[in-house]
Amino acid sequence: MTRKIIVGYDCSPDSRAAAAWALDEAARTSARVEFFYAYEWPTWAPAASTIPAPAVWPDGETDRAIKGALNDAVTSARLSHPDVPADISIVNASAALTLIERSAEASLVVVGSHGHSAATGLLGSVSVAVSAHAHCPVIVVRGNAAGTAPIVVGVDDSPAAQLALGFAFDQAASRSVPLRVIRAWPPVAGIWESTPEVIGSVTAVERENLRELVSTWEERYPQVKLTYEVVVDHPARALTQAGATAQLLVVGTRGRGPIRGMLLGSVSQHLLHHCACTVAVIREAPRA
Repeated sequence: MTRKIIVGYDCSPDSRAAAAWALDEAARTSARVEFFYAYEWPTWAPAASTIPAPAVWPDGETDRAIKGALNDAVTSARLSHPDVPADISIVNASAALTLIERSAEASLVVVGSHGHSAATGLLGSVSVAVSAHAHCPVIVVRGNAAGTAPIVVGVDDSPAAQLALGFAFDQAASRSVPLRVIRAWPPVAGIWESTPEVIGSVTAVERENLRELVSTWEERYPQVKLTYEVVVDHPARALTQAGATAQLLVVGTRGRGPIRGMLLGSVSQHLLHHCACTVAVIREAPRA
C-alpha cells in the first residue's frame, strides 16, 4: 500500500512550508501527498426563527477560489517533485476531528505552525488536538533549519519513547545527519535541592539507563552518528534549547514515570509553540 502524507494547507506561508516539508519527505519515502483544507465556518442561527439566518457555508465563488488554490498547489508540487503523486481534499467539517479520523490511514500528518483562515487555524487548538489524538506521527513545521543540522529526540522510560526513538533514528538515517538523544531529569527540589551528591548520583544512573535504552536502535542503525546525554534541567527548557540547533525535534506522548512531563501535556505544548525547529509528535497507541 502506498504511504500517504496529509498536509494541512490554507495558502498561508506556514502551510506552504508544511507542504514543502511533506513533499520532501514523500520523495524520500515514496509516499503520496494529500493537500487538506477544512471549512470551519460559524454554525449559528438567530434565536427567533422568524429572522432569516445568513448563509454560514461558503458560497460558490469562495468554494471555487479554495479549490483553485489547492489545485495550484498540486500543480506546483508536480513541477517541484514530479515523482510524488499529489491530490486535494476539501471538507465541510472540523479540521481537528477530520485530521484525527483520517490519520488512521496516513503515515504522517503535517501542519504549519500557524494558519490564517477560518478553515485551518493550524496551530493552537487544531495542532494540539491532532498531536494528542492522531493515529500516526504529527509534524508541526517551524523555522528554517539547514538540512545538515542534527535531529534531536527526547525520551523517558515509556513505550512512547521507543516509538520516538525509532522515528528519530529512521529520520536521521534517511537524511544522513547526526542524532542527539536527550533525557532530562528535573532538578531535585525541596531540602535536597542544594545537595550535589543527589543530583550527581541520579545523573549517573540515568546515563546508564539511557545507554541501554538506545542500544537496540544503535545496532539497527549503525550508520547514524549518535550522541546521548542526560541533563538536569526542566524538560521543556532542555529540549527547547536543543531544538535551537536542530532541524527536527522528536518527542512521544503518553509519557510516564518520574519525568512524565517530558513527553506529555504542558511540555509538548510548549515545544509546539516555542521550539525553533520542526517538531514531530509520536503518539503511543492506546491499549485495546
